[in-house]
Amino acid sequence: MKFLKILCAIGFLVVLVSNIWSISGWIEARGVYDDICYLRQAHLFERFGLGGIDTNIAFDDDHYLKNKMKEIGYPEWNDPKRMPCHTLTPSADKYVLQYPPGTGFVLSLFPAGFQVIPLYVLTSVVAVGFLLLALTYASTLYRLMLVAAFGDCAIYLMINPTKASYSVAPTMIVCAMAGFLTAKAFMDWPRHRLFLLALIGLLLGLSVNFRLPNLFLAAGYCLYLAGAFLLARSRETFLQGLSFGTALLIGMAPTLIANAINAGGPFSTTYGSVDVVPPELNSEIVWRYVVDVQFILLTIAAVWTGLLWYFNRTRAGWVTVLVAINLAVNLIFFMTHPIFTPYYIIPIDMLSLWTLLFATLDLRADKSTFPKPANA
Repeated sequence: MKFLKILCAIGFLVVLVSNIWSISGWIEARGVYDDICYLRQAHLFERFGLGGIDTNIAFDDDHYLKNKMKEIGYPEWNDPKRMPCHTLTPSADKYVLQYPPGTGFVLSLFPAGFQVIPLYVLTSVVAVGFLLLALTYASTLYRLMLVAAFGDCAIYLMINPTKASYSVAPTMIVCAMAGFLTAKAFMDWPRHRLFLLALIGLLLGLSVNFRLPNLFLAAGYCLYLAGAFLLARSRETFLQGLSFGTALLIGMAPTLIANAINAGGPFSTTYGSVDVVPPELNSEIVWRYVVDVQFILLTIAAVWTGLLWYFNRTRAGWVTVLVAINLAVNLIFFMTHPIFTPYYIIPIDMLSLWTLLFATLDLRADKSTFPKPANA
């Protein structure tokens, strides 16, 4: 087993080097509106420090945004009111970025003009780091094969389709960390569950600063903890829910502050048009998900959840219930959202799969291929 783990680790590192080589050839000027707008947020943080959270188009007095739009041939590059990714705040009569500030802030941590490549390299390194950690938990050949298969999937996503939006890269880091901690909280370190839930809440709150729909990553946790309290009515379950919710709110504070500055209130949105229309079940949108790689990952997560609950509900029952609720809530939201994008449900897919991976690895080794059902 030790030799096989070493071979698997070498394989992960080889793929990581290949990824880094591929990423090193990327350019930031892809001509994508979203890319430019995330880089504009980063530019504001570079110019004004934390004051860059105010994304008023009037602060483009150095013509950063205009020049970027001119470079890609945007026909209305000289009209601030026609800039992509910006919406009007009627109460303040100003145009602001629609995105939360987190992705731009993370990009601003790297040198201007060389921000995207190191962000994706970092994300790939973190993914491989957690895969190497998973290898240490693989106590049987079957679990080693599971880690190897999962690793191929996780590392692949660092290249495609994660690169479709800069906001997904930091989200993937959070998903790996939160998935690991979720499995530990419910499987391996239950005595530390209160602290771990607070840490998970903080991580998921921080993820909202990268993309607003990441708020739904926490939906299953909120419903699970609320249900646990209603069933048990205990001080312990109350404190668990309170710690998670408080940490979640603290983590997403930058977005609430940005909303207050840019949209006129912490719970007002900077998004407009189709992004804020009521949910609607559209067969075309549903079908596009069904034929996309995202749905394959979702199906794997759902089947894995069911199998883990059936065969190991004694130890893994609670974590599988949490994952199932989270998958269901996110599936309902995105399937009824009027826009399809090839990365929308990648975060919930990967959060669920990281959780299931470490939950499975935390089960005691069994001589048989599959453990017996809990009710056998």
